[in-house]
Amino acid sequence: MDDLRFPIGLFEHEGDISQQQLDRWFADIESAPARLRAAVIDLNEEQLDTPYRPDGWTVRQVVHHMADSHMNAYTRYKLALTEETPTIRPYYEERWAELSDGRTGPIELSLALLDALHSRWLLLLRSLSREQLERAFIHPESGNTIQLDWNVGNYAWHGNHHIAHITRLRERMGWSME
Repeated sequence: MDDLRFPIGLFEHEGDISQQQLDRWFADIESAPARLRAAVIDLNEEQLDTPYRPDGWTVRQVVHHMADSHMNAYTRYKLALTEETPTIRPYYEERWAELSDGRTGPIELSLALLDALHSRWLLLLRSLSREQLERAFIHPESGNTIQLDWNVGNYAWHGNHHIAHITRLRERMGWSME
């Protein structure tokens, strides 16, 4: 079950973050919308409404979750860059996924949103100085202070993680990717 839930493992990074590492993470974030679009290409409604694992979200919910999550991440960056170590507001992602737009909405809406959002996010990320990337926010659920540079890696992983949910489901189900 852990392989189905975390097909690429958990995000881990300790120590300093080099510019080379940031560039790799930026590339992952930049390519995520196109890779997600490729992962869902030609899926029919029944396939979109198939859970990627037992008791998991459907493919449709995963696509909408990525848009929801990455919108929140972008906002958190803006807050951390304009306020002194703000405490961000968490959200109940599992509840958001159960709202009607997440359960039944056309995926093209979130795919288009991710295209625009990631373009804008990368414009911001690539403009940041090392000092700006060391700014942080506090996550109230964990109490952790999260630096923006580390969070770049976390969201690069997040996109890869959910894309893998879909591509591994396709492999298991024999749904070819053209």
